[in-house]
Amino acid sequence: MDRTAAADRPSDTDQRAAAGPPRVVVVGGGVAGLAAAAFLSGVAGGTGPQARVTVLEASERFGGKLRSGEVGGVAVDLGAESMLARRPEAVELARAVGLAEELEPPQTAKAAFWTRGALRPMPTGHVMGVPGDLAALERTGVLSAEGLARARQDLELPPTEVGDDVSIGDWVAARVGREVVDRLVEPLLGGVYAGHADRISLRAAVPQLLPVAQSGGSLLEGVAALQRRAAETAPAVPQPVFQGIRGGIGRLPLAVADAVRAAGADLRPGTAVRSLRRTPDGWRLVVRDAAGERELAADAVVLAVPAPVAARLLADEAPAAAAELGTVEYAGMALVTMAFRRSELPGRPVGSGFLVPPVDGRAIKASTFSSNKWGWLDRSAPEGFLLRTSVGRQGETADLGLPDEELVARSLADLREAVGLGTAPYAAEVTRWESGLPQYPVGHQDRVRRIRQDVARHGSLALCGAVYEGVGIPACIASARQAAEAVTAALTAVGTR
Repeated sequence: MDRTAAADRPSDTDQRAAAGPPRVVVVGGGVAGLAAAAFLSGVAGGTGPQARVTVLEASERFGGKLRSGEVGGVAVDLGAESMLARRPEAVELARAVGLAEELEPPQTAKAAFWTRGALRPMPTGHVMGVPGDLAALERTGVLSAEGLARARQDLELPPTEVGDDVSIGDWVAARVGREVVDRLVEPLLGGVYAGHADRISLRAAVPQLLPVAQSGGSLLEGVAALQRRAAETAPAVPQPVFQGIRGGIGRLPLAVADAVRAAGADLRPGTAVRSLRRTPDGWRLVVRDAAGERELAADAVVLAVPAPVAARLLADEAPAAAAELGTVEYAGMALVTMAFRRSELPGRPVGSGFLVPPVDGRAIKASTFSSNKWGWLDRSAPEGFLLRTSVGRQGETADLGLPDEELVARSLADLREAVGLGTAPYAAEVTRWESGLPQYPVGHQDRVRRIRQDVARHGSLALCGAVYEGVGIPACIASARQAAEAVTAALTAVGTR
């Protein structure tokens, strides 16, 4: 993407424009920052542009952790590959930027656990691995006889006291035993947060289960009741839980970028923000790009950046928020995407893939059979078979430093044992996300509340992204809408005085 030379740009001054819509600078060009720009510029709702929007992205690429690429000449996602469709925000944004006809749900959702020496079907009747149907769980063979016997004790145990928050692992282990945590909850949470069940907040990560926990009674009965209520309110025509985009989810941020640019927004890749300071008229940012450093004025600012970057930029103006953001931990991971020739496969793997409980001690934590899961990929590469594995969780960084060929070899060794995959790929790509996912420990929501309270003192400053109310794409977009609405309201209030 070309950047306008500094000499050809309109002057970036610290004087507020005498007329026209206010100027809002969005720092961060991932999906949250681009979504905030879309809301501010009228692309994703509203009657028209509400601000002159500038998006600053430190890297040369927009999209953040949504990224497409090619492996063996086939377009694939090298980051997130699907978006939750039961929350509307991501699907609505995709439609708003012209991708309505490109949405496509998975063609199979039959996942398994690779545990206790075999691939075992994922049980029905659970919420993020927390079971509500012991009979369905027993049929899968995921738990040992001892593990099942311990889970049944939940029905007779005295109440478990849970306060405002608790770790998912602690609550589940107290009610139904450690084996349920290790073989069910851990692999599912690992797929979403790349974290550890004993550290992840129930209130922040799976809030629908908090009332069940706070009731103090049986976990099994509480989850079963939750599932029954969900079934009673489900639409008559089943809706897909997830949606993909033909060609990859990585198309979404690029389409949003094109749409906001067409609406008049100024998108500047390769532009890092060095500092952020309050002025009598708004905000002054010191930015650096290929042409050097300059000052940029704004009436309002949206920070859509990882916690460490936000902490640095807020250190002077919102030190309490900066201190809280400085405590946020991240989990790193690597994705190993491989392309095989179908003619060389001993047999096509079945289903959408499998999860691996960490307790089983494997190198990989999951594998997705991409060509099975996505019809558009199956159609575009009928002679090939693409799959990917993931490696790494919070605090487990040693594997991420291994050479690419070693990560590929370890993935192949596990795949050989799990599904009998004995052939070599004709192409492979390793993508590392060293600070991929923020962690949500017990008390995370209270931390977010304190951060937002400190930032709200400024009115024309807002935050959004995966750090706050959810790591999924819809949650990030929802936080972007909230940020856009907050700064718009603050600017409107100033304009009416």
